[in-house]
Amino acid sequence: MPRTTAHRTALAAALLTPLLLPLWAAGPASAHGAPTDPVSRVVACSPEGGDRAGSAACRAAVAANGAPFTAWDNLRVANVAGRDRQTIPDGELCSGGLPAYRGLDLARADWPATEVAPGATLTLRYVSTIPHKGTFRMYLTKPGYDPAGPLSWADLPEKPFAEVTDPALTDGAYRMEVTLPSDRAGRHVLYTVWQNSSTPDTYYSCSDVVFPDTEDEEKREKEEADGAAAPPSPPASAPGRPASGPSTPMLAGGAAAVLVLTGGAALAVRLRRR
Repeated sequence: MPRTTAHRTALAAALLTPLLLPLWAAGPASAHGAPTDPVSRVVACSPEGGDRAGSAACRAAVAANGAPFTAWDNLRVANVAGRDRQTIPDGELCSGGLPAYRGLDLARADWPATEVAPGATLTLRYVSTIPHKGTFRMYLTKPGYDPAGPLSWADLPEKPFAEVTDPALTDGAYRMEVTLPSDRAGRHVLYTVWQNSSTPDTYYSCSDVVFPDTEDEEKREKEEADGAAAPPSPPASAPGRPASGPSTPMLAGGAAAVLVLTGGAALAVRLRRR
């Protein structure tokens, strides 16, 4: 379906100026919403996705799709009624099984992703161009998930890790605070299902997230702490010149003891006849 200037303005305003008044009234009845934080694939790869739309993954998705993702807010399937696993085929979870969004199902490990922390509280932001009643169910791929393979229902737990019904729509977006599982590391997919109760539609979206590896994070923190604790090395003296310091002591017979700093570590003494 062709998109209007109002649709592009709605996403740009939701992404850049969340304090604007709700914008759903500007859109036609066929438009509804998608997650913008963590950013969903359909938003990241839409014409309004900014730098992310130019990523290798998004370019490949648009090519596989055969058209740009201008209808970022319209990835919906009618009459599912909670039968998600029976209705949406394996390998087509991100597109909802819709041919118009098939590029979102590409098995790649370089989709634009949002960094998150294990066990952290996440504020999921779901932009909506038209308000609806309904329930959001959030799933996170299981430990050991391989992002290089197609996403299947077996990659997701049976039950969502969070579920929110009828959240408030504020400034054009639903905001839901959820607690992420604490046993994930590396790249995963946050899969959001929005089952409407005021319409027969269910919306599907994939948001790629990255959990920092615990061992790598601890190693990095240790290196930073060690670097902060190490004293700075003294500057080396220029060749053939005495190091700066106290006045040169005089020796008997007019000789002088000169301390020369060698290689910034060892001290040597030589005599100079005056």
